[in-house]
Amino acid sequence: MPEQQNFPNYIALVTGANKGIGFEIARGLGAQGILVLLGSRDDTRGKKAAAQLLAEGIKAQPLELDVTDRISILSAAAQIEAQFGRLDILVNNAGVNLEEGAKPSAVDLAAVKRVYDVNVFGVIAMTQAMLPFLLKSRRGRIVKVSSALGSLGWNTDPERSPHFPLLVGYNSSKSALNAITIQFAKELLGTHIKVNAACPGYCATDMTNHLGTRTAQQGSATPTRLATLPDDGPTGGVFDDNGPVPW
Repeated sequence: MPEQQNFPNYIALVTGANKGIGFEIARGLGAQGILVLLGSRDDTRGKKAAAQLLAEGIKAQPLELDVTDRISILSAAAQIEAQFGRLDILVNNAGVNLEEGAKPSAVDLAAVKRVYDVNVFGVIAMTQAMLPFLLKSRRGRIVKVSSALGSLGWNTDPERSPHFPLLVGYNSSKSALNAITIQFAKELLGTHIKVNAACPGYCATDMTNHLGTRTAQQGSATPTRLATLPDDGPTGGVFDDNGPVPW
Protein backbone atom coordinates (compact mmCIF):
# COMPACT_ATOMS: atom_id res chain seq x y z
CA MET A 1 0.00 0.00 0.00
CA PRO A 2 1.15 3.60 -0.59
CA GLU A 3 2.42 5.66 2.29
CA GLN A 4 -0.58 6.76 4.31
CA GLN A 5 -1.39 10.43 4.69
CA ASN A 6 -4.08 12.17 6.65
CA PHE A 7 -7.18 13.64 5.03
CA PRO A 8 -9.50 14.73 7.85
CA ASN A 9 -13.04 15.64 6.84
CA TYR A 10 -12.59 14.21 3.34
CA ILE A 11 -15.45 12.23 1.82
CA ALA A 12 -14.99 9.47 -0.75
CA LEU A 13 -17.47 7.38 -2.73
CA VAL A 14 -16.30 4.00 -4.01
CA THR A 15 -18.64 2.07 -6.30
CA GLY A 16 -18.74 -1.71 -6.05
CA ALA A 17 -17.20 -1.41 -2.60
CA ASN A 18 -18.76 -4.29 -0.70
CA LYS A 19 -16.07 -6.77 -1.77
CA GLY A 20 -12.81 -7.33 -3.61
CA ILE A 21 -10.71 -4.44 -4.86
CA GLY A 22 -13.42 -1.89 -4.14
CA PHE A 23 -13.58 -2.95 -0.51
CA GLU A 24 -9.80 -2.71 -0.19
CA ILE A 25 -9.80 0.74 -1.80
CA ALA A 26 -12.38 1.82 0.76
CA ARG A 27 -10.26 0.35 3.53
CA GLY A 28 -7.12 2.09 2.25
CA LEU A 29 -8.85 5.45 2.01
CA GLY A 30 -10.51 5.00 5.38
CA ALA A 31 -7.14 4.25 6.99
CA GLN A 32 -6.14 7.80 6.00
CA GLY A 33 -8.98 9.35 7.95
CA ILE A 34 -11.37 9.68 4.99
CA LEU A 35 -15.08 9.01 5.44
CA VAL A 36 -15.87 6.34 2.87
CA LEU A 37 -19.27 5.79 1.28
CA LEU A 38 -19.50 2.17 0.15
CA GLY A 39 -21.58 2.05 -3.01
CA SER A 40 -23.22 -1.37 -3.38
CA ARG A 41 -26.10 -2.78 -5.42
CA ASP A 42 -26.94 -5.14 -2.57
CA ASP A 43 -27.79 -3.05 0.48
CA THR A 44 -27.35 -5.99 2.85
CA ARG A 45 -23.82 -6.68 1.60
CA GLY A 46 -23.02 -2.99 1.71
CA LYS A 47 -24.10 -2.74 5.35
CA LYS A 48 -22.07 -5.83 6.23
CA ALA A 49 -18.94 -4.41 4.56
CA ALA A 50 -19.41 -1.06 6.28
CA ALA A 51 -19.81 -2.78 9.64
CA GLN A 52 -16.51 -4.61 9.10
CA LEU A 53 -14.69 -1.36 8.38
CA LEU A 54 -16.34 0.39 11.31
CA ALA A 55 -15.08 -2.41 13.55
CA GLU A 56 -11.57 -1.57 12.30
CA GLY A 57 -11.99 2.06 13.32
CA ILE A 58 -12.69 3.30 9.79
CA LYS A 59 -15.41 5.85 9.13
CA ALA A 60 -17.59 3.96 6.65
CA GLN A 61 -21.16 4.31 5.52
CA PRO A 62 -23.14 2.06 3.16
CA LEU A 63 -24.85 3.62 0.15
CA GLU A 64 -27.25 1.56 -1.95
CA LEU A 65 -26.22 2.22 -5.54
CA ASP A 66 -26.68 0.57 -8.94
CA VAL A 67 -24.52 2.38 -11.50
CA THR A 68 -26.78 1.15 -14.34
CA ASP A 69 -29.94 2.59 -12.77
CA ARG A 70 -30.54 6.33 -13.24
CA ILE A 71 -33.00 6.50 -10.35
CA SER A 72 -30.50 4.77 -8.05
CA ILE A 73 -27.76 7.21 -9.06
CA LEU A 74 -29.99 10.24 -8.53
CA SER A 75 -31.05 8.89 -5.14
CA ALA A 76 -27.42 8.46 -4.09
CA ALA A 77 -26.60 11.96 -5.31
CA ALA A 78 -29.51 13.38 -3.32
CA GLN A 79 -28.29 11.63 -0.17
CA ILE A 80 -24.77 12.98 -0.64
CA GLU A 81 -26.07 16.50 -1.25
CA ALA A 82 -28.34 16.41 1.79
CA GLN A 83 -25.78 14.94 4.17
CA PHE A 84 -22.51 16.49 3.00
CA GLY A 85 -23.09 19.00 0.21
CA ARG A 86 -19.86 17.94 -1.49
CA LEU A 87 -17.66 15.01 -2.44
CA ASP A 88 -13.86 14.92 -2.46
CA ILE A 89 -13.11 11.58 -4.12
CA LEU A 90 -15.02 9.40 -6.59
CA VAL A 91 -13.64 5.95 -7.37
CA ASN A 92 -15.48 4.28 -10.24
CA ASN A 93 -14.64 0.71 -9.32
CA ALA A 94 -17.80 -1.23 -10.18
CA GLY A 95 -17.23 -3.50 -13.17
CA VAL A 96 -18.26 -6.82 -14.67
CA ASN A 97 -16.98 -9.45 -17.08
CA LEU A 98 -19.75 -11.69 -18.42
CA GLU A 99 -18.28 -13.37 -21.48
CA GLU A 100 -17.27 -16.66 -19.85
CA GLY A 101 -14.42 -17.26 -22.28
CA ALA A 102 -16.48 -16.93 -25.46
CA LYS A 103 -14.55 -15.92 -28.57
CA PRO A 104 -15.43 -12.59 -30.23
CA SER A 105 -17.09 -14.45 -33.09
CA ALA A 106 -19.43 -16.29 -30.73
CA VAL A 107 -19.95 -14.04 -27.71
CA ASP A 108 -23.50 -13.24 -26.68
CA LEU A 109 -24.13 -9.63 -27.73
CA ALA A 110 -26.49 -9.15 -24.77
CA ALA A 111 -23.59 -9.96 -22.44
CA VAL A 112 -21.36 -7.40 -24.18
CA LYS A 113 -24.07 -4.77 -23.87
CA ARG A 114 -24.41 -5.52 -20.15
CA VAL A 115 -20.63 -5.15 -19.73
CA TYR A 116 -20.78 -1.75 -21.41
CA ASP A 117 -23.75 -0.72 -19.29
CA VAL A 118 -21.67 -1.19 -16.14
CA ASN A 119 -18.08 -0.56 -17.26
CA VAL A 120 -18.67 2.36 -19.61
CA PHE A 121 -22.11 3.99 -19.42
CA GLY A 122 -22.33 3.49 -15.66
CA VAL A 123 -19.01 5.26 -15.21
CA ILE A 124 -20.06 8.22 -17.35
CA ALA A 125 -23.40 8.48 -15.54
CA MET A 126 -21.76 8.34 -12.11
CA THR A 127 -19.13 10.92 -13.01
CA GLN A 128 -21.73 13.30 -14.42
CA ALA A 129 -23.95 12.93 -11.34
CA MET A 130 -21.14 13.44 -8.81
CA LEU A 131 -19.21 16.16 -10.63
CA PRO A 132 -21.18 19.07 -9.11
CA PHE A 133 -20.22 17.84 -5.64
CA LEU A 134 -16.59 17.25 -6.61
CA LEU A 135 -16.35 20.81 -7.90
CA LYS A 136 -17.18 21.98 -4.38
CA SER A 137 -14.19 20.12 -2.95
CA ARG A 138 -10.85 21.74 -2.23
CA ARG A 139 -9.11 18.84 -3.99
CA GLY A 140 -11.40 16.74 -6.15
CA ARG A 141 -10.12 13.39 -7.38
CA ILE A 142 -11.76 10.97 -9.83
CA VAL A 143 -10.32 7.48 -10.30
CA LYS A 144 -11.56 4.98 -12.83
CA VAL A 145 -10.52 1.38 -12.20
CA SER A 146 -9.39 0.13 -15.60
CA SER A 147 -7.28 -2.84 -16.71
CA ALA A 148 -4.12 -3.62 -18.63
CA LEU A 149 -6.41 -5.64 -20.89
CA GLY A 150 -7.70 -2.33 -22.24
CA SER A 151 -4.25 -1.18 -23.35
CA LEU A 152 -4.03 -1.21 -27.14
CA GLY A 153 -0.26 -0.99 -26.86
CA TRP A 154 0.01 -4.10 -24.72
CA ASN A 155 -2.68 -5.97 -26.69
CA THR A 156 -0.53 -5.60 -29.79
CA ASP A 157 2.79 -6.26 -28.05
CA PRO A 158 4.18 -9.57 -29.41
CA GLU A 159 5.45 -10.51 -25.95
CA ARG A 160 2.41 -9.56 -23.88
CA SER A 161 -0.44 -10.16 -26.31
CA PRO A 162 -0.32 -13.99 -26.30
CA HIS A 163 -1.01 -13.91 -22.55
CA PHE A 164 -4.06 -11.67 -22.87
CA PRO A 165 -7.46 -13.43 -23.05
CA LEU A 166 -9.94 -12.81 -25.87
CA LEU A 167 -12.66 -10.77 -24.15
CA VAL A 168 -14.11 -8.48 -26.78
CA GLY A 169 -16.59 -6.83 -24.42
CA TYR A 170 -14.50 -6.49 -21.29
CA ASN A 171 -11.21 -5.55 -22.97
CA SER A 172 -12.77 -2.99 -25.29
CA SER A 173 -14.84 -1.55 -22.43
CA LYS A 174 -11.62 -0.81 -20.57
CA SER A 175 -10.12 0.76 -23.70
CA ALA A 176 -13.20 2.97 -23.83
CA LEU A 177 -12.82 3.72 -20.13
CA ASN A 178 -9.27 4.95 -20.73
CA ALA A 179 -10.56 7.26 -23.48
CA ILE A 180 -13.32 8.50 -21.17
CA THR A 181 -10.67 9.32 -18.58
CA ILE A 182 -8.91 11.56 -21.09
CA GLN A 183 -12.13 13.32 -22.06
CA PHE A 184 -13.10 14.21 -18.49
CA ALA A 185 -9.53 15.21 -17.65
CA LYS A 186 -9.43 17.56 -20.65
CA GLU A 187 -12.74 19.15 -19.71
CA LEU A 188 -11.59 19.68 -16.13
CA LEU A 189 -8.17 21.15 -16.91
CA GLY A 190 -7.84 24.38 -15.01
CA THR A 191 -9.92 23.12 -12.10
CA HIS A 192 -8.67 21.44 -8.94
CA ILE A 193 -10.03 18.06 -10.11
CA LYS A 194 -7.68 15.35 -11.35
CA VAL A 195 -9.00 12.40 -13.37
CA ASN A 196 -6.95 9.23 -13.80
CA ALA A 197 -7.41 5.53 -14.46
CA ALA A 198 -5.79 2.73 -12.48
CA CYS A 199 -4.82 -0.80 -13.47
CA PRO A 200 -4.94 -3.02 -10.36
CA GLY A 201 -3.36 -6.04 -12.07
CA TYR A 202 -4.54 -9.64 -12.17
CA CYS A 203 -6.09 -10.00 -8.74
CA ALA A 204 -7.70 -12.95 -6.98
CA THR A 205 -11.30 -11.74 -6.85
CA ASP A 206 -14.74 -13.08 -7.75
CA MET A 207 -14.29 -11.72 -11.30
CA THR A 208 -11.22 -13.91 -11.86
CA ASN A 209 -12.63 -16.88 -9.92
CA HIS A 210 -9.86 -16.09 -7.42
CA LEU A 211 -7.21 -17.25 -9.88
CA GLY A 212 -5.32 -13.94 -9.96
CA THR A 213 -1.69 -13.66 -8.92
CA ARG A 214 -2.23 -10.54 -6.79
CA THR A 215 -4.37 -9.95 -3.75
CA ALA A 216 -7.24 -7.46 -3.78
CA GLN A 217 -5.27 -5.39 -1.29
CA GLN A 218 -2.31 -5.24 -3.67
CA GLY A 219 -4.67 -4.28 -6.47
CA SER A 220 -6.07 -1.41 -4.43
CA ALA A 221 -2.69 0.33 -4.01
CA THR A 222 -2.65 2.35 -7.24
CA PRO A 223 -6.33 3.40 -7.16
CA THR A 224 -5.87 4.53 -3.56
CA ARG A 225 -2.74 6.50 -4.47
CA LEU A 226 -4.45 8.22 -7.39
CA ALA A 227 -7.42 9.09 -5.18
CA THR A 228 -5.12 10.99 -2.83
CA LEU A 229 -2.77 12.65 -5.31
CA PRO A 230 -1.14 15.93 -4.27
CA ASP A 231 -1.94 19.09 -6.17
CA ASP A 232 1.07 18.64 -8.45
CA GLY A 233 0.05 15.08 -9.40
CA PRO A 234 -0.83 13.96 -12.94
CA THR A 235 -4.20 14.00 -14.64
CA GLY A 236 -5.53 12.21 -17.71
CA GLY A 237 -3.32 9.14 -17.40
CA VAL A 238 -3.53 5.40 -16.85
CA PHE A 239 -1.24 3.96 -14.20
CA ASP A 240 -0.32 0.71 -12.48
CA ASP A 241 2.08 0.08 -9.61
CA ASN A 242 5.06 0.62 -11.91
CA GLY A 243 3.91 3.91 -13.41
CA PRO A 244 2.18 4.93 -16.66
CA VAL A 245 0.47 2.22 -18.73
CA PRO A 246 0.66 2.59 -22.54
CA TRP A 247 -2.55 3.36 -24.37
